[in-house]
Amino acid sequence: MNARIAAPALPPSLDWVNTDTPPNLAALRGRVTLMHFWTFDCVNCRNVLPDLRYLENKYHDGLSVIGVHTPKFGYQRHAEPVLKAVNRNHIRHPVANDPEYLLWQAYGVESWPTLAVIDAQGQLAALLPGEGRRQEADTLIAHLLDEAAAQDLRVYESDIATVRPEVRAPLRFPSRLAVGESSLWISDSGHNRILECTHDGRILRQYGSGNPGYWDGRGRDAGFTDPQGLALGKDVLFVADTGNHALRRVRLLSGDVDTLAGTGTPGHDLPNENLEPAKVAMSAPSDVAVLGDNVYIAVSGQNQIWQLDMVRNKLVVLAGSGQLGLTDGVGVTASFAQPSSLSLIGQQLVIADAAASAIRLLRLLDNRVSTLVGTGLYDFGDAAGKREDARLQHPLAVCADARGLIFVADSYNGKIKAINMRSGDVRTLNLPYRLQEPAGLALAAGALWVANTNAHEILRVDLGNGQIRRLTISE
Repeated sequence: MNARIAAPALPPSLDWVNTDTPPNLAALRGRVTLMHFWTFDCVNCRNVLPDLRYLENKYHDGLSVIGVHTPKFGYQRHAEPVLKAVNRNHIRHPVANDPEYLLWQAYGVESWPTLAVIDAQGQLAALLPGEGRRQEADTLIAHLLDEAAAQDLRVYESDIATVRPEVRAPLRFPSRLAVGESSLWISDSGHNRILECTHDGRILRQYGSGNPGYWDGRGRDAGFTDPQGLALGKDVLFVADTGNHALRRVRLLSGDVDTLAGTGTPGHDLPNENLEPAKVAMSAPSDVAVLGDNVYIAVSGQNQIWQLDMVRNKLVVLAGSGQLGLTDGVGVTASFAQPSSLSLIGQQLVIADAAASAIRLLRLLDNRVSTLVGTGLYDFGDAAGKREDARLQHPLAVCADARGLIFVADSYNGKIKAINMRSGDVRTLNLPYRLQEPAGLALAAGALWVANTNAHEILRVDLGNGQIRRLTISE
């Protein structure tokens, strides 16, 4: 962008979710402003947040960051879930919800995520769409601050963090679950740790220090960042360490944590025979499943399903072209839209394809991908019935049993739905309990276990009588 124009003002109708004193662009003259257009379902938007934190810290005395949430889904039009997403992602700058896309249109934004850079005189200096723009933004901000200083316009003050925190609780945004014969494992994602508990919720062991980090170690001496997907193997717990863009392993006998794949930083590498899994930079793995010596990974940020052969220590792309889409086919001829959860039933992977509001099947015998429920990237809703009529809204978890019944965390509808694989019929479980963006499911001990994520709790639903019990998580 060569000729700068005046940056459009912030409409008074914006819904500021985490501050009672909204920013004003005129009052920010003398500072550079970075406006982040995002939507909280988008993994690419979340990948930008570490860059924003880096820039906020580096230019604390001259940069203001403003978040503008422009929703894709109907559920996201409301302020409450946006505030939850702000807290889940540790955002400390003011965030407005813009359900009518007023600023999006005013700034000419065309995609999520996009950064708008505004100079010290309130002029729009650049639009930077997509992730991976840290260096470009860094260079531009430095130039604009130097420009303001040379014109004696620069204001040297630090912004005040905006915080509207969650109520303190033993869990913070728990995401995924794994359940064994007598133990329950919880991805306590907001606390950057994995908890091993009894079925009653008594904590037995903790993996991860509780602070965000990326290092191997034993028990609490290891570092995780926003861990999510869990899968049990023989004496092993596999972890999709989403914030570290890595696949981790917990040896349950010793408590040792090590890294199997990923580099700790986001990337879009493709596996090949000559590259060790631990040197492959992947983007936001969100879930794992295990069958024999193979570990299957939902790589959300690359819209693919990968396979790690533990015997050969080799990664391969099992399915997905890498392009965002909802296309059936074999292997890389198929397309996914942010696959977020995996479950095994026989020789098939059941996949919650979140951004497509779809449930997909991947047949492991020939890598053929088919769609069980869902019709398009922007075709979502809340409907049960025949598979062609059923609609979901950003499902984040699936769990299948041997009879061919698939439980779905229909996350943005706040419901659990069940799909009969044979008939394709979909029904809604009538649960007398408010679900708040559930993101984890597991089946064991005659019960359906639910991570009620935005309520910071784990529920146990008795499949025999339908009774629900909230687990008390404690030492």
